[in-house]
Amino acid sequence: MTAPPFAVSDPLAHAAGNGITTDTFVSAGRHPISPTTPSRADGSITSLKRTLSGSGESVDDGDDSKKTRPGVKRACNECRQQKLRCDVVQVPTYKSCHRCRRLKLDCKIDSSFKRIGKRSRNMEMEKEIHELRRQLATQQSSPTALSPSIKAPPSEAASPRISNIPSQLEQYITSEQAVNSLLHLRSGTGGLSQERSPNGHLRQQRRLEGITLTVEQVDHLFERFFTLFHPFMPLLDPSITPDAYFAISPLLPWIIISVAARHYPPDPNLLPSLSAPVSVRLWATLADVPQNYVVVKALCILCTWPLPVSSTSSDPTFMLSGLMMQIAMQIGLHRPSHAQDFARFKEDLREEELRDRVKTWVACNMISQRVATGYGQPPSTVYDWALVPSASNGTNYQLPEEVEIRLSIERFCNKVTRSFYTNKMDPMGLVSDEQRGIMSDFLAHDFEEIESKLRPNTSAITYLYLRAAGLHFRLSAFFDSSESQDYHAHLTSLWQATTSFLGRVFDLDTVGGLLLHASNYILQMIIAAGFTLLKLLNSFFADSGKLAHGRDLFLKTIKAIRTISVATNDLPSRLAEVLAQLWKSGGSGLRAGQGQAKSLENSLQLKVRCRMSMSLVYDSVWRWREEFQAKERGNLETAVKNPTNPDSNVESSASSTIDNGLPSEGLLGDGFGSGSNTFFGEANNEVFDPLSWMLDGYTDFPYDM
Repeated sequence: MTAPPFAVSDPLAHAAGNGITTDTFVSAGRHPISPTTPSRADGSITSLKRTLSGSGESVDDGDDSKKTRPGVKRACNECRQQKLRCDVVQVPTYKSCHRCRRLKLDCKIDSSFKRIGKRSRNMEMEKEIHELRRQLATQQSSPTALSPSIKAPPSEAASPRISNIPSQLEQYITSEQAVNSLLHLRSGTGGLSQERSPNGHLRQQRRLEGITLTVEQVDHLFERFFTLFHPFMPLLDPSITPDAYFAISPLLPWIIISVAARHYPPDPNLLPSLSAPVSVRLWATLADVPQNYVVVKALCILCTWPLPVSSTSSDPTFMLSGLMMQIAMQIGLHRPSHAQDFARFKEDLREEELRDRVKTWVACNMISQRVATGYGQPPSTVYDWALVPSASNGTNYQLPEEVEIRLSIERFCNKVTRSFYTNKMDPMGLVSDEQRGIMSDFLAHDFEEIESKLRPNTSAITYLYLRAAGLHFRLSAFFDSSESQDYHAHLTSLWQATTSFLGRVFDLDTVGGLLLHASNYILQMIIAAGFTLLKLLNSFFADSGKLAHGRDLFLKTIKAIRTISVATNDLPSRLAEVLAQLWKSGGSGLRAGQGQAKSLENSLQLKVRCRMSMSLVYDSVWRWREEFQAKERGNLETAVKNPTNPDSNVESSASSTIDNGLPSEGLLGDGFGSGSNTFFGEANNEVFDPLSWMLDGYTDFPYDM
């Protein structure tokens, strides 16, 4: 009888056919082949059993418990995604796992489910949010846009639970409201009441901590910003609505509002109330890395109009300007056409987006240069290929004529700083008198070349920036030795630059009152011009022809500084009081002839020489400290509340704090070796706090003139 074909490959069956049982194997000291013991015959046996099973034949291996069961997925999709233990029950009835029931998730098992990496999902969500914001800004820029919904790029994996909004809800909430709600939820400003605009849209009131602004207030503040402040730094798009700005950034719109709140007639206390919350929002945003493109624009605006402070030690503007440049380069603004080299995913920039990146990079460099000039610090600008006017750069790199002229002005300021104040062989960075004279001739030629590019239709603000650059250039005259050949010529050029700049400043006040809303850089140059007049009019340089005109300009300068001041006891108001006190103590410009017997070196030379063109301002404040605070003849905080009248013909309203009989040489001449350190005074009387650490322990400077 022929044996079955499978008996040959089955050792147990073959042994049983010959009278050999399992006990025989055990008694012989051997072990039977178990189902879990691998053998070369296992593969063929299993294959044969599957073949017979698939053909409908039944195969009985003698033990039902050893039959192979089909694989079963033991975890639901949600638990598999998170790699968590799952207690889902599938048979006899499906029962959701404990985690899905607790989190109210859709508990199901899908045989085609695949896990999605968190990085991929976050990247998809970022792309979707970027597209939503771009489309929202585009729709909001059109006054007739009634966007009921925004079509996001397909990304089911990134947001698997985003479904279509019911039609009944679309009449109450738009995509703008959905995006705003998410942003407010993230920033902790949710729960705001809503108002319906005339075109039927629901618009939210804006709240920052305890400050709430209505829709009308927000609209008015934005309109005020773009009308009065934006001409000094045309960076943003006025056609974008406030709601769109709130949708794309939690910081930028509040920076715009805080700037527009300066000298705000409907609510004069709005800016002081906003200062602390906006500052908290600023640092919270900067702490959330990585940063984005909109944060750079917010820093540009904030560095142009900083929040009010009372001393330089609490002023973060110079630090923020450096941070602005670093963030801009980190996201690739200095390489506008190769943004994808600085991003995690490829960016396809449209022409208008490329032009906006170029414009923002130009603004970063101009603002960084102005901040460095105004604070007497080295600039962190990067004037590279993207900012060089060239026809080969393409149309997207071509700047408007007005912006290009302003950029050339700031490049000139950068050249002045690097020519006069970056000598690596000098401990203070100053060049020699001979080098300064040679460089002055070259820089004067460059200044005239820029001036020749101005047209009759050039704005008054651009003319003002040019005159400010000229003052920055000519302030180097205070570093000349009194024995240098061009000393008197350089002082004359400084006088002309000062009067020309102040003339433009006062003319700007007649152009829609723009002087009231001038940038911080313009204010700093006005202060420098005031101290220049104070220095020149109380020295040998003043003559009968300059005194009358100079006194008139000085009085107007103090008035302008006090007018631009935005808060009680802020830094501009304190410096205006210092100017007034020094002017009164020096004889109000009427005793200049008494100083001719003094040596030239003692009348105009500076002690503070490390703050570049702003050394004059710091030097004058140092002298004020020594004279007034050392002798306890001036309390600045009290005097600011009752300001000194600089006009000598009128009795000072703060005469109780000023001794008008002080000799002029006590402030503008020698008078340094008093041997007392008490001029540092009380903390609330400090103006330039950084000088405290520099002068602490010294009654005079550790180096000679």
